[in-house]
Amino acid sequence: MRTFALALSLTAGLLSAPTNTVALEQTLTRIAFGSCARENKQQPIWDAVLKSKPELFVFLGDNVYLDTRDPEVMRRKYAQFADNPGFKKLRARTPVIATWDDHDYGEDDAGGDYPMKEETRRQFLDFWKEPKESPRRERNGIYTSYYYGPVGQRVQIILLDLRYNRTPIAVDARWGDTKTYDLWYEQQKGRSGEVPGPYVRNADPNATMLGETQWQWLEDELRRPADLRIVGSSLQVLADFPAWEAWANYVEDQQRLYELIRHTDARGVVFISGDTHYGEITSHKRNVAYPLWDLTSSGLTETWPVAVPNAKRLGSAYSVANFGMLEIDWQRRELSLRLNDAQGEALLTQRIAFDTGAAVR
Repeated sequence: MRTFALALSLTAGLLSAPTNTVALEQTLTRIAFGSCARENKQQPIWDAVLKSKPELFVFLGDNVYLDTRDPEVMRRKYAQFADNPGFKKLRARTPVIATWDDHDYGEDDAGGDYPMKEETRRQFLDFWKEPKESPRRERNGIYTSYYYGPVGQRVQIILLDLRYNRTPIAVDARWGDTKTYDLWYEQQKGRSGEVPGPYVRNADPNATMLGETQWQWLEDELRRPADLRIVGSSLQVLADFPAWEAWANYVEDQQRLYELIRHTDARGVVFISGDTHYGEITSHKRNVAYPLWDLTSSGLTETWPVAVPNAKRLGSAYSVANFGMLEIDWQRRELSLRLNDAQGEALLTQRIAFDTGAAVR
């Protein structure tokens, strides 16, 4: 079997395929992931990530905090991230793949109307060394998929784009705008109890995060053969209901996702997500084909000072620097979901039988 590094060097030609599906020969057993890393902060967590010996690292967005419409500022921030010693070690030793969230898309909570999205897409794809002929450079978003391993041990990784086509998010009428909410939120810091965000569920049947073209692409991907499907979403998929940015804000999209998994008979779907600035495990079991799981890891540097509601949370949420780890036991057909702190110690662990979605005790 050729080495993983060599396999990566061969992906440029594969990326030119219409589906943008990259097939690599490596059988994966350890996948790490994370989100929310400010480029101007120290990032000591990379020592623990490297010590965990991942065979792949998935960046789920807010990988840098651009928050500007100035292309030169964007370039400087990417250069600062590239110079981080821990990230440089990770990139030298471990294959990495990435999608974006709002801050590396361009602005806080930005959607499809963000005017600089072509510039930020170009800089994002250049930084992550996407081949020039990649469909990610031409399609309506940076969504993509990868396949790893032989038949019987095949991992499909789907990275979604929740920004490029997103229609406006609905703001709670109590606030009128998010600036008013921000003033109120600052007063809640340090108080006990959960504090919801400024957004509400959008029941408009035309409201969407993915857009129709990406939905059709996702359906095609879920029909492809795989033993384990890791769907990378920059926002929480199953959480209910934080009132911050999440799939729960887009009622039609969230329900369509559940129905699509059932309709395509896509087995082995597990979600990983970021954005929140805390880590947790969420499970959803009602009106779905089988129990669904979402391991949220956020952030690599950023943490959230106020508790946030989530009725489907298992255990506690952890507002400390963290990264996620997926450990695959192919003999038992089990997947371990782990949330690790900056020292590599487990904060949360959940084992599931990925063929059925059932929890393993």
